[in-house]
Amino acid sequence: MELSRRELLTRTGQAAAVATAASTLTAGTAQADAGVKLTQGTNISVSRSADGKWLAIDLVTAIWVLPSTGGAARKLTDELQDATLPSFGPGNQIAFQSYRDGNYHLYVIGLDGSGLKQLTQGKYDHREPAFSPDGKKIAFVSDRGGSYGVYVLDVASGALTQLVGAPDEAAAPQWSTDGKRIIFISGTATVDVVSLDGKRERLVTAPTGAQLFGAAFGPGDQPSYTLMRPGQADLMLGSTPVVTGQDVFGFAPVWDGDSVLYTADGKIRLRANGSTKDIPFEVTVPVRKVERHRTKNLSGGPVKGIASPVVSPDGTKIAFRALNALYLVSNGKAVKLTDGEYFDSDPDFSPDGTRLIYASDRTGVAQLRIRDLVSGEDKAFAPDPGAQITPRFSPDGTKVAYLDQDGQVWIADAAGRRQITPALFQPGRPTWSADGTVVALAAVKPFSRRFREGTSQILSVDLASGELKYTEPMPFRSIATRGDDGPVWSPDGKHIAFIVESVAWVVPVDAKGNFVGEARQVTREVTDSLAWHGNDALVYLNNGRLRKSTLDGRASTIRVGLNWSKPRSPERKVVHVGAYWDGEAADLRQNVDIVVENGCVKEVRPHQGRVDIDASALTAIPGLIDAHNHWHLRGRQWGARQGRVWLAYGITTVRSPGDPVYQMVETREALAAGTLVGPRFYATGEAVDGSRVYYNFMRPTLSRAQLDLELRRAHELGYDMIKTYVRLPVELQRAAVQRSRVPLSSHYLYPAANLGMDGMEHVGATNRLGYSHTVTRQGKAYQDVVELFVRSGMSMTPTLFHNRALFAEDKSLALDERTRVLFPPWEYERYLADANSGGGTSSAYLLRNWVEFALAVHRGGGLVICGTDAPLDAPATATHMNLRAMVKHGFTPREALITATRNPARWLGLPIGAIKPGAPADISFVSGNPLVDIKAAANVQQVMVGGRVHRVPDLLAPYQNQPQVLAAADALQPLASAQNTHWWHEPEWAERVCCDH
Repeated sequence: MELSRRELLTRTGQAAAVATAASTLTAGTAQADAGVKLTQGTNISVSRSADGKWLAIDLVTAIWVLPSTGGAARKLTDELQDATLPSFGPGNQIAFQSYRDGNYHLYVIGLDGSGLKQLTQGKYDHREPAFSPDGKKIAFVSDRGGSYGVYVLDVASGALTQLVGAPDEAAAPQWSTDGKRIIFISGTATVDVVSLDGKRERLVTAPTGAQLFGAAFGPGDQPSYTLMRPGQADLMLGSTPVVTGQDVFGFAPVWDGDSVLYTADGKIRLRANGSTKDIPFEVTVPVRKVERHRTKNLSGGPVKGIASPVVSPDGTKIAFRALNALYLVSNGKAVKLTDGEYFDSDPDFSPDGTRLIYASDRTGVAQLRIRDLVSGEDKAFAPDPGAQITPRFSPDGTKVAYLDQDGQVWIADAAGRRQITPALFQPGRPTWSADGTVVALAAVKPFSRRFREGTSQILSVDLASGELKYTEPMPFRSIATRGDDGPVWSPDGKHIAFIVESVAWVVPVDAKGNFVGEARQVTREVTDSLAWHGNDALVYLNNGRLRKSTLDGRASTIRVGLNWSKPRSPERKVVHVGAYWDGEAADLRQNVDIVVENGCVKEVRPHQGRVDIDASALTAIPGLIDAHNHWHLRGRQWGARQGRVWLAYGITTVRSPGDPVYQMVETREALAAGTLVGPRFYATGEAVDGSRVYYNFMRPTLSRAQLDLELRRAHELGYDMIKTYVRLPVELQRAAVQRSRVPLSSHYLYPAANLGMDGMEHVGATNRLGYSHTVTRQGKAYQDVVELFVRSGMSMTPTLFHNRALFAEDKSLALDERTRVLFPPWEYERYLADANSGGGTSSAYLLRNWVEFALAVHRGGGLVICGTDAPLDAPATATHMNLRAMVKHGFTPREALITATRNPARWLGLPIGAIKPGAPADISFVSGNPLVDIKAAANVQQVMVGGRVHRVPDLLAPYQNQPQVLAAADALQPLASAQNTHWWHEPEWAERVCCDH
């Protein structure tokens, strides 16, 4: 196929980011750079040719070759190949793993770059190839058997032989010199060996608290491997350390007698005769200098944030959440049902249409309430000590299925509450069979323990037998999101509807939900949030519009008639402060008045005359910006508390690089309209992911056509950015850059830095490799990473999860009244326990290394922006813990504050993050001098957003003396299905892993 000019130039690293004429979206802007010279590599691996003349390495997701004595490296694979882990075979062929088509497969290529050939195919991953000594076989691992097992590929015939299978999670196989045995890592706990006849032996077991990586046969067939302990990575031979005191990368070393070739500290190293020498290498890679976009503020108009719509049984009314309230729409007129400062969400009609069940945190935490639509009576229903969210009435109206904060499904009725599933990882909303004997919902089913991603399937619970059953909506396909995208049972029980690849499908089912026919596509436009309209039509959301489609595809728009506008700016105010920091200066300026008009700073002048607000005992600093959090990851559980806790800690702007789209748009509109208390909110919808997903708000995207639908949603709903996620192939990531008009971020530095991406999230982040090319397992980054960040201008958002290690010195933020009052009870209990344990498993050495990495980027001229990944880390308090960690490990207080003010403001292209004439009046008033003591930045007494003042006591008041829950309904005996029999069934918060989001 002939390449377009754009594709040709992109493959050579010179593409200009301009839109094609056919695209309705314009491309982001970036300028070509002459190239970046790399002399070190972070987490690179090395292989040596059989004749000892050549080395192959993987650097910035490409395979390179260089002379074994070192020198300039030559690139063999292009960016789209996304190639790693080379292994030399006879004839100087090189095997490697490639993610080109959205799954890992094995390829071979010649030393001169010729003969590229794909060896494996399909929807399973095939990883970590190793040529046998005679070159006739390749050992590798694959999840094709239900977990990662060891396989052998016969190169000539293509035949596969499985040597190790379930329940193992094997990794990194390597051959013995005689080609009769294969050594590998099982999990990260043991080194095992298996012979070609299947005989297996355990050679090494990791000590407590340690992990094993990169096994190989050493001299005398002794096992060699990397032993990783906190702050230490040793290359071992048997039980003897061979290399210590270095950041050994954990890939299989190459032994030749007593000499060993390995990678560590960003370098290729050869240890022989008791001494070590570096083998120098040099490559030059192209980058594209980022030009910043300008984020647009919402100004009002038709409501697009319509969350979780449901249709009344008679089809005359639709209920939904919008602008921080519940609404009923009928005949094009919307009527508000609830109004207040709390969080009311997820309505559902009773079967007779006379009542609504919904969740509300008006009593302190999200609890079920029933509203009589005739009388207006509103009362609690079957209270629970925890959260009660996403309720659904049973077909007879006597029961309600709902989720709690741990992802457990419950059924409540007049007799009490009964648990029917174990804790599930971010499941979807329940739906009932027509006879009320089965409850179904969306749940993730991973492919293996080794890598967390899987597909979002239909999980059904038989209430009579207690059986749990997973059903794929289609082979190797996911339900679009585990939110409101299905499954949804039709009222007559004959069909289930769901969304796959952003369009609606229906499938005929029997009474238990078993598929009895093929799924049929109903819509061809962007489709979200399905609800049945009778038995022959679906209601859904299409880019902010409420739509209805018959099952034969005839669609029409349902008029909502709901608009919003921004509130008037507060009156002019003069604020007298004892001191202020403008966001740039090296020192505070003393005794000034800040004049605020129309929500902006009019002037800053020496104190004079009468003032409206006396803050003479306080210091004014720009409101802080947290540039990485996910408002609705636990949004229903946090409810209206979340906006208040951000403000109470002086954070006046937040940026979300991923949220359930309509929950996000609803909250963004409510905050802009002033119907919800909280900071400025800039955000995106679901991250654009590949064929496998983990979180419930990731969009599995499998084609260019579907990507166009995803980008159309982003455009029409006015996303502030787009995040591409872990499993999206490079080709689709590149297309997203070319076709988008907003900033983009991901978990990858390269080739993102050459595609025109605007940023990278976390220091290293979850990576489809299972490790990062940005930071090592010891938390270190080398010249390649720092230089690429600085030269490209891409932002880096560290999200310093291990800031919890600071609890060993100071747990005041966990004990603070703001934290105690505004955190939901279960969140506060976990947070306090973490603080009391001194940070639990958080690693002080990793925290130090991460901060030193960020500091090198910052002082090199790169753009470091403060973010936390809240609520995976604690909302608001983690922002301050990040700043404190930065200062502890090298940042000055001013530098740390700049990462939470000026820098993220620059990323957003907004005049926030400063106190100066013309800037929005987003100001935090604190006790003390944060330029001297960074802890003072958390001593917030009051905060101003757009000139509107919020006192901390007022922010706490709605939850200050609330009972945690009303008298709880009786907890009945759980069903058998509530027992946890699947290893992946766990609450979302159960496993804290750094940078996993």
